Amino acid sequence: MRDMSLANILIAKRREKGVTQDEFAAHVRVSKGSVSKWERGHTFPDIMLLPIIAEYFGITIDQLMSHSPQLSKEGIVRIYTHLAESFAKNPFEEVIEECDALVKRHYSCFEFVLHIALLYRSHSHMAATAERKTQIFQMAIDLCEHILQNCRETQILQSTIYFQALYYMQSGQPEKVIELLCDENQMPFQYCNGGIDYSISSSSLIVAQAHRLLGNTEMAIEIEQVEIFCTLMTMLNSLIAYVRSNFEDYGTVNLAYERAVNLVESFNMRRLYPNNVADLYFWGARMHQAAGESEKAVEALGKYVDVCVNGYFPLTVRGDSFFSKIDSWVAKIDSGLMMHNDATIKEMMKEVMFDPAFDTLRENQEFVSLVEKLKSL
Repeated sequence: MRDMSLANILIAKRREKGVTQDEFAAHVRVSKGSVSKWERGHTFPDIMLLPIIAEYFGITIDQLMSHSPQLSKEGIVRIYTHLAESFAKNPFEEVIEECDALVKRHYSCFEFVLHIALLYRSHSHMAATAERKTQIFQMAIDLCEHILQNCRETQILQSTIYFQALYYMQSGQPEKVIELLCDENQMPFQYCNGGIDYSISSSSLIVAQAHRLLGNTEMAIEIEQVEIFCTLMTMLNSLIAYVRSNFEDYGTVNLAYERAVNLVESFNMRRLYPNNVADLYFWGARMHQAAGESEKAVEALGKYVDVCVNGYFPLTVRGDSFFSKIDSWVAKIDSGLMMHNDATIKEMMKEVMFDPAFDTLRENQEFVSLVEKLKSL
């Protein structure tokens, strides 16, 4: 660990003055070892020594400290690594004291404060008593509360909320996890907006675990099913995007397409939410056509048309024998998936067949038949 400001100033000023560590230590009346630790950033001078040091170098205390609460990411990692190593070889309370001093020094560097909270959680088991362990946990929670009340950086706030939930779980407070991460339906916030947020977030699994501890098994199962569903949709959308963007590498992108098709078939995703499945087959057709594989392109278009014509409407999320709780979740949210116009979607489906990419297929009888099927919509 190194506080670059104070340590570098001490080194620079001592060399500028042309004195050794021994001479500097003798003037301040500390050991050479203490000066060495200051210059390496391992410890800080006692506050009563600051006026003496500043006077010795002919600068103000403000110039000596050159204080900035913000640390670079490299600085945070360096300090974190040093403290983690210190927990392994130094007395626990001594390291806690050092952590506390660093937090006070960089109290508004919220990313750093969060790292200290993580250190408290991961090393709390080293506390001498159960009571002290509880105190360390509370210190971590208090730091998270400080971040939540004062920080404005979204990523740091999200991480803080997640780790605070972990603290609550580890300290046996599942009800606080629900309060922190859920809406009035006791569902994780990321599954409660006006649409489906497909982002994978393990916070939902913490919520499910909290519900189980509170005896809400059915709610826990529902949340786990929703998490699996959203994870599947994220994966499928990512594969579709990969296919759409990499036509030039037919071998690799075709493999991605085949794996996406396997995913669709394995999890009955055509029933779960047919819109994304239709997208997959359309881009699969474009991929094959771009590679000159017209027969495979028509085959993929056949699957696209089949999805559009059979079971697509009304467009919504539907459960099955595995996703038995999905319908319950959909009923709870104001889902953006419900906000569509069937007539508009049907017209868009028909227009797909007039994509210029398929111009060479206009005389293909199977293609013509597929167009007629779409017209039946």
